[in-house]
Amino acid sequence: MTDDKDHNPSSTHPPLPPTSEDEQFSRLRLLRSRRVGVTTYKRLLTEHGTAQNALAALPEVARAAGVEKYQICPEAVVQAELNAARKAGARLIMQGTPAYPELLEDLDDAPPFLWVMGDPGLLKRPMISLVGARNASSLGTRMAKALARDLGAAGYVIVSGLARGVDAAAHLAALATGTVAVQAGGVDVIYPTENMKLAQDIAATGLRVSEQPMGLQPIARHFPSRNRIISGLSRATVVVEAAAKSGSLITARDALDQGRDVLAVPGSPFDARAAGCNQLIREGSTLVRGADDVLEALTPLHGNAPELPLPGPVAPPRKDRPALREVAALHRMILSRLSPAPVAEDQLIRDLAVAPAEAAPVLLDLEMDGKITRRAGGLLSRA
Repeated sequence: MTDDKDHNPSSTHPPLPPTSEDEQFSRLRLLRSRRVGVTTYKRLLTEHGTAQNALAALPEVARAAGVEKYQICPEAVVQAELNAARKAGARLIMQGTPAYPELLEDLDDAPPFLWVMGDPGLLKRPMISLVGARNASSLGTRMAKALARDLGAAGYVIVSGLARGVDAAAHLAALATGTVAVQAGGVDVIYPTENMKLAQDIAATGLRVSEQPMGLQPIARHFPSRNRIISGLSRATVVVEAAAKSGSLITARDALDQGRDVLAVPGSPFDARAAGCNQLIREGSTLVRGADDVLEALTPLHGNAPELPLPGPVAPPRKDRPALREVAALHRMILSRLSPAPVAEDQLIRDLAVAPAEAAPVLLDLEMDGKITRRAGGLLSRA
């Protein structure tokens, strides 16, 4: 018996679906037992036939592995999880049942259970994942929004990880057409808390998904497991911005291991946030300039797929968003949005959602300090 990680592959076929609520309860109890990950869970079900039999054998299996006084997960713990889900309005989807997403079913390390909040019907539609840097540049967030909007209009559900930066931009732009947020902690735990409103909107019109128990606070080791679900749900993964060593690149590697397409948006070689994308392109990933490049790389959904919409006028900034009042905070925000690739000053101000009169003196200060460079045509870049 080993404490296997959830992303380790298994050569066994998915267990047959349960035939009763008691069996489903027992399967969840088996998975929640100490030192039972996805691989061990599937092996025990294959060897013992039912979850009840596997639970009965588990203490002896643990003893043979050198674990003394092993105790399986108490029934009360599983019942508490089910009660918490009922209170939160979450639904449990098990592998092998009709509601389980088809593409995810194909994976050797597919999660046996998914907690979902929102519209589970989205799991039956074709999906594309958009991932990228948490400290995304202004150009990066604009690209994520454009890709999510246009791919959504073409019939795809947008999958991402509810993180700040590229993830949040992609979810926000796809709210109207369908978006799925895969969470690293419990489906009822919002992380980061700054995305609370976005998470609530996704639960109302899209879908939140997690394999973790209800109420679980995410820790570092949960994110790589979360990433395999993001890529596993999707026909393709598009990386918008990613450092050379980042979670987004882990998602891209997962997608490649799963036999899915990986595409990447190129960036300036002087911007560390583009290093991962440029590396992927150098290794053979499809270069993405817009949604049509993604659609061209994929098999069409159907013969009469809707055409991409023509670009419309840029929407004015929301009036109800609070302005940034501290100059130091605005300094940091501007520098995080800029990269060596130039961006129009008016577009930067719209992205920041601040008044031009408020941004102008701060931009001047940064220019005088040598932190940003002003170029011809009203363009700005980070020095």
